Amino acid sequence: MSVFEQMRAYGHEQVVFCSEPAVGLRAIIAIHDTTLGPALGGVRMWNYRTEEEALQDVLRLSRAMTYKAALAGLRLGGGKAVILGDPRTEKSEGLFRAFGRFVESLGGRYITAEDVGTTVEDMEWIRQETRYVTGVAGKSGDPSPVTAYGVYCGMKACAQVVYGEDSLAGRTIAVQGAGNVARHLVAHLVREGAAVYIADIFPEKVQRLREELGTAITAVDPEAIYDVECDIFSPNALGGTLNERTIPRLRCRIVAGGANNQLQDEHADALRLHERGILYAPDYVINAGGLINVAAELEGEYDRERVLRRVEGIYTTLLRVFQLAQERNQPPTEAAAELAHRILRG
Repeated sequence: MSVFEQMRAYGHEQVVFCSEPAVGLRAIIAIHDTTLGPALGGVRMWNYRTEEEALQDVLRLSRAMTYKAALAGLRLGGGKAVILGDPRTEKSEGLFRAFGRFVESLGGRYITAEDVGTTVEDMEWIRQETRYVTGVAGKSGDPSPVTAYGVYCGMKACAQVVYGEDSLAGRTIAVQGAGNVARHLVAHLVREGAAVYIADIFPEKVQRLREELGTAITAVDPEAIYDVECDIFSPNALGGTLNERTIPRLRCRIVAGGANNQLQDEHADALRLHERGILYAPDYVINAGGLINVAAELEGEYDRERVLRRVEGIYTTLLRVFQLAQERNQPPTEAAAELAHRILRG
């Protein structure tokens, strides 16, 4: 499909391609829907295999941000940006400042923030060129701990539906990914008494977690994580890990994690989980904590305790989604999208 055909299919308002060869910048900003307010969403830096893969990612991510903001009760629209490049080797002040100038050129239609492959320090470089950036030092800062707390609350809601109680003590949880969100999530799980199996393509991240949190964590090969017998499978890495090949291997009753775009095919894979009787927490509902966190920065004085109370509302939102899905005998993804569309229609 052409770019315009993809925009029409996803319902996007605007897609901006950003290039500044002198500093190696290749980026895409996608604004999905500004019905409720300016489009807020992080900038992801990743070594995409192709430009087409990057475009597909930013389109799906930005649409999910629209739904995420709506269901979280925020007066914000959905947007996202991706920078094509290796975040371990290709970052520079010039690159992020160039990106900041493109954000500034949009006049506030898009507000950026931290995401996979970017940091609070990167936001500081962007802030030198535009005021339309959140998650900066001295304010809301790194959203990862708040995202993790929201995922933890969402897991408890899932447990309530499936097991009749929301305690995670004694539960076995398979965590895919050991990045910033997963690290904080696992800490919550271990404190509550859950047994955690964890895998990451960078084994040193897993090792650091085991050193920090002890014997409650068992390291697993990245490919073997799908085969772990567990109560909850928690995707916290990049998207598309749940698909036609991996879903049949799952040995769990719940899928609940912090990653975006967890389903490779959002319709077919949601149906596969539903048909297997696995409760799926839609990613843009359960991982809304980070958005709630950075959105609070836009409201004036940042109050961490108030933010955490709002994030705890993810529990109730998921229960609403699951109830509607059960009433209609449909995957929770369809119920969540319907609730979001109701809000957008006013």
